[in-house]
Amino acid sequence: MTILAERVVLLNDDGTPRGVAAKHEVHNTSTPLHLAFSCHVLDDDGRVLLTRRALGKRTWPGTWTNAFCGHPEPFEPIPDAVIRRAREELRLELADIRLELPDFRYRAVDASGTVENEVCPVYTARATNVPSPVPSEAMELRWVEPADLAAALRAAPWAFSPWLVSQAEELSDSHGEIRPSAWQRTAA
Repeated sequence: MTILAERVVLLNDDGTPRGVAAKHEVHNTSTPLHLAFSCHVLDDDGRVLLTRRALGKRTWPGTWTNAFCGHPEPFEPIPDAVIRRAREELRLELADIRLELPDFRYRAVDASGTVENEVCPVYTARATNVPSPVPSEAMELRWVEPADLAAALRAAPWAFSPWLVSQAEELSDSHGEIRPSAWQRTAA
């Protein structure tokens, strides 16, 4: 049985697909623009799940970030990829998956010089079980109150992934608080 390498969808500057590449070949010092996604997970009490990236991760190892991120396979609907990665990274089942920031895009360079360059739609979802992180993906996790996360992001943005900091800014209202419709909604 042949196992295929994880692939990413390469994008033109306008966001249209232009090809496919192996994920391990893409993330380097000149990473081309490609498609990804982020997911912020809430529990039934409205707390937000943070994970600390495993030390073996290629970019931002050991950094606190949103629940999980990933890349859809070619022709894989992004909501399906969100469900797949929740299971693969955190052994987590999700409900109430909702697109919050359809056009989120960022470029960031980590301390090693590795570049993230992604069109990265941002989703929220509700956890339906207790997460159990896969050690190669996440070394720790914490459930935090949205207001506490917002305060921590303002006080020490360097302690978090750059995409989490930017996403939180876009999910915030004019007073710097996370919009209730994003992270503080209650479970159905």
